[in-house]
Amino acid sequence: MSTPPVRVRVTRTRRPSRRDRPRTVRDEIAGNSPLGTAYVSSLVRAQLQLSLTTLAFGVVTLGALPLLFALVPATRRSSLFDLPLPWIVLGVLVYPGVVLTAQWYTRSSERIEAEFGDLVGRR
Repeated sequence: MSTPPVRVRVTRTRRPSRRDRPRTVRDEIAGNSPLGTAYVSSLVRAQLQLSLTTLAFGVVTLGALPLLFALVPATRRSSLFDLPLPWIVLGVLVYPGVVLTAQWYTRSSERIEAEFGDLVGRR
């Protein structure tokens, strides 16, 4: 009497699963996990804080000029090289300040993104 053949069914291989390796920050972000969402939220929050700070600085400095000209009449009547002082301030001196502020904003924004990239690459 012979025994019937044994049938073996393979349902999965014996490879280590991907769960064995720790998840990286990049995996967390790509998977929309709560931790990945927290990382992205912190990046967005830092960028928003920088933007609002820059906007507030611009509003305060540029908004103070018309207020200064309105409240101090001597500034309206002053002139330099036969040009009214408000024209010189608004037409010439404001632009370098705006350019410097834009450069500062760009450098700060790039720094924030580089730090985030380093964090994602590290972990």
